[in-house]
Amino acid sequence: MSKLNNTTLRADLLNVYEELRNKSIDPKLAKELNNTAGKVMNSVKIQVEYATLRGEKPDIDFLNV
Repeated sequence: MSKLNNTTLRADLLNVYEELRNKSIDPKLAKELNNTAGKVMNSVKIQVEYATLRGEKPDIDFLNV
């Protein structure tokens, strides 16, 4: 499994979307995966905003691709 970062998360979400369109994934599972991805992205957003307010450049592995 590759390291999770914003690029791999986006690719995973696109795969979930395709699986949902093809009816090869349970819609409840797709919903939970998307919900979790949203929470990950929100936490990254908060970390970036916090660093910006402090006048710092954030060093977030998730964004360093």
